[in-house]
Amino acid sequence: MTGSEYIQQISQLQQAVKKDAALSAAELQQKYLGSNGAFTLLAKQITEIDPSDRKLAGRPLNELKNMLAEAITAACNHTTTDTWIDLSLPGEKPAVGHVHPISQAMAEITNIFTSIGFTRVRYPEVDWDWYVFESLNMPPDHPARDEWETFFVDHKPDKKKGQMVLTTHTSNGQVREMERLGKPPIRMINIARCYRRQQDVTHTQMFHQFEGLVVDKGITIQHLKGTLDYFAEQFYGPGTKSRIRPFHFQFTEPSFEVDFSCHLCAGKGCRFCKSGWHEVGGCGMVHPNVLKAGGLNPDVYTGFAFGWGIERTYTLKEGLAIDDIRLLYSGDLQFLEQF
Repeated sequence: MTGSEYIQQISQLQQAVKKDAALSAAELQQKYLGSNGAFTLLAKQITEIDPSDRKLAGRPLNELKNMLAEAITAACNHTTTDTWIDLSLPGEKPAVGHVHPISQAMAEITNIFTSIGFTRVRYPEVDWDWYVFESLNMPPDHPARDEWETFFVDHKPDKKKGQMVLTTHTSNGQVREMERLGKPPIRMINIARCYRRQQDVTHTQMFHQFEGLVVDKGITIQHLKGTLDYFAEQFYGPGTKSRIRPFHFQFTEPSFEVDFSCHLCAGKGCRFCKSGWHEVGGCGMVHPNVLKAGGLNPDVYTGFAFGWGIERTYTLKEGLAIDDIRLLYSGDLQFLEQF
């Protein structure tokens, strides 16, 4: 085969490619570039022409190869563009995160209390002994002030306010709120992190509490009980009851433990609650010494306070069966994505 004959065949193949522009990419690939394709066979024949003519034939052969590549690319784009799409089908939602379950609980608790006139506040998580213990009527030898219970901060003590500690409860906000407002009425809900040297299935060294404080003229236990009943029904659902049992806390008098009826058995008693009730925290009437520490006259004003852990409160919700609250802070996405 002469060089001119070979070039003529290349030209004929170029014309054929132009006529086959309507073929699909797969059809073009098979017809021209397959093992027995027209271009493949023609390219093999270049060795049959005179060596002096191969250089002249090589350029149009490369041009044909590039032409085929462009034709196949164009066919691919044409197929993709013309593919039928059903726009009525729902889209694929991207994977997104959500608010941590404890943050969800804090938002819900805030909404419940602000809807009845409470003001959401937040006070230091690293505070002076005065606000955490002394102003709350706790004597120097009280067990809560022991190093086995409390994290002490390596900081120079204040002459009046004592050592600096990580707050063991949100009650440090009680006297601070009295100081901030100066005089009643006070309706405070304080939500913050707390720290204690305990770690097991029902305790973590860092946890969250919410603290309620109401101070005004004529505040009684009836107001306290009504507030607890309202929270129980709003947070756990209609029909949930609260009860208070006599107890002792240094900063309230009288003091009570707070229980909520079990939602699993409607208070009848089951293997989870045993008695039909779940203990959640403490409450009581603000001690006169605490009112005095806040600059208020206990002969004029009375008040009540309540508070307990958010983790404990949340895990008692219907549908949850969390037997180890440390899971909430494990960082295990497989666990957290359930909420």
